[in-house]
Amino acid sequence: MIRKIGLLIVVMGGAGLMPALAEHHSAFDKMKQMEGIWEGKLTRVTGEVVDTRSEFRLIAGGNTMVETLIEDGVEMLTTYTEKEGDLVVKHYCSLGTEPEFRVATESEDQVALRLIPDSGYHAEHHSFVAAMTYNLGSAAEGSVVVDSIIMNQGATEGGTAVIRRVQ
Repeated sequence: MIRKIGLLIVVMGGAGLMPALAEHHSAFDKMKQMEGIWEGKLTRVTGEVVDTRSEFRLIAGGNTMVETLIEDGVEMLTTYTEKEGDLVVKHYCSLGTEPEFRVATESEDQVALRLIPDSGYHAEHHSFVAAMTYNLGSAAEGSVVVDSIIMNQGATEGGTAVIRRVQ
């Protein structure tokens, strides 16, 4: 009898050790389509075209996605997760800033992200990514368009990346 009670305690005690998967905001679920490796070309507003490559990986039991982005040979990192039901995106940028984004608009095939209002970044004297829009309408077919707006010491820049799934 003592062995049975001990086994019951061990089994019941272990039940709480597995982390529960969070229920995700639909924008996070849309972004999960990006899992894998993507390559393509980024056309900047200046007309310059550079290579871009992103690897999206789900980590933390599927509750966070990490993107390693290499743009024109420079590596950056972006995280996608949820906080209180909202998609939270943080970009560790080659411009030396770490902007944080929330969903501005969302549709069936698009997730538009905007810099949080209290970021501390000011267009006149900081360089940072201000917005990113993922056009996911053709993601299932292996093609995505990503638009970005960058503030660079008072000047508005940006570009459009057309990327294709390679793995």
